[in-house]
Amino acid sequence: MCNNTKGTMLSQMKYDIHTLKNGLRVVLAPMPDTKTATVVVMSGTGSRYESERENGLAHFLEHMFFKGTNKRSSARSISEELDAIGSVYNAFTSKERTAYYAKVSSPYFDTALDVICDIFLNSTLPTKEITKERGAIIQEIDMYEDMPMRIVDNVFDALIFGKEHPLGRTILGPKENIRAFGRKDFTEYLKRNYTPANTVVCVAGSFSSAKVLTKIKREFSRLKAVSAPIYAPFSSVQTSPRVAIREKKTDQTQLMLGVPAYPYLHKDEMTLAVLATILGGGMSSRLFLEIREKRGLAYSVHAWADKYPDTGYFVVQAGVEHGKLEKTIETILAEFKKIKRTKVSKTELEKAKSFIKGTLTLSLETSDEIAQNAATSLINLGRIRTLEDVIKGIDKVGAEDVQRVAQDIFRTNSLNLAIIGPHLHKDKLLSFLRV
Repeated sequence: MCNNTKGTMLSQMKYDIHTLKNGLRVVLAPMPDTKTATVVVMSGTGSRYESERENGLAHFLEHMFFKGTNKRSSARSISEELDAIGSVYNAFTSKERTAYYAKVSSPYFDTALDVICDIFLNSTLPTKEITKERGAIIQEIDMYEDMPMRIVDNVFDALIFGKEHPLGRTILGPKENIRAFGRKDFTEYLKRNYTPANTVVCVAGSFSSAKVLTKIKREFSRLKAVSAPIYAPFSSVQTSPRVAIREKKTDQTQLMLGVPAYPYLHKDEMTLAVLATILGGGMSSRLFLEIREKRGLAYSVHAWADKYPDTGYFVVQAGVEHGKLEKTIETILAEFKKIKRTKVSKTELEKAKSFIKGTLTLSLETSDEIAQNAATSLINLGRIRTLEDVIKGIDKVGAEDVQRVAQDIFRTNSLNLAIIGPHLHKDKLLSFLRV
């Protein structure tokens, strides 16, 4: 028997949540007015669930799922079948989630669902394909190494979480690990981490609910009930500001300046979102106006909060001219001090709230975004957090809450500065880190 619960998102949006006997959850989100449908299969595992020797394995395994099944013997047969119906399909690995998805025009949904179910449940992981894919992943690592804006977060994560903790390691892993993995490593990781208890199948769009649910139950009920994997918890212990520099010859210095903050479901989670928006969300945010418009220090600057079930951080990222690094850091810290010292105006507070509500609503217009949001919410929170839930939380935030949270997180001994560029003066940069 399935346990069936319902929730609402927009006034017309309904989620039907079914839990199979083995613990796997199925979410159906009918959108009768759209002409597309999306299937997402997401497991609550990623690089956080790896040992140091396994680092990079979760991402490598994600690649291998597309290399063939008993029914579809090669990567080519999988891609040709999806390309033939005009599907948008891919997969991704994060620190705590791995997902496989396909979005299609509704008449072709049966094919898309069959392919995604097949690669998730029946991948053969052929040894010869593992050998070939090593080269592709090493090239992927090299590609990102040439994109400092994309990898400065690796430097920041290693600084704020520590290289010895899984959250402080990269998702792609080191090249030596990629070269060393054998088929047994993949099968053991798969067995340990891809369990029904931490897997969600979500379908959103225009489809036959009864037909789709029957198919998913038939395919996924074969999985044996196994407990969800556990991760190493993290607790922040920082007593002084920290700087990490990856010295590299670049045309621009990339920096991330941040502090430990809050996990999912923290009482101030929504306040932190408003604070991040005021400081660095959009082209009228304080940091954008001060750093780009007023001083011309950077082309791009933005701030956000990253969250996990047990920890999180607030961070600002910018790319600047080498000689203007110190001035940029001073400007960011001045904004931290200002928002600690003075309450935001009612006008600015309402603008930030409207920005969050507007961008979130726009981001949940399509079947693929709705499917990924629902699956992510169930994996991370154990329930679907609806758009209405978020809006209610944002609406409750007051100016005094924003100031209180700013005073709580913006402390000198909590500052972390990560840099990629041709810099050596670490001690000098440390002397700037004061709020």
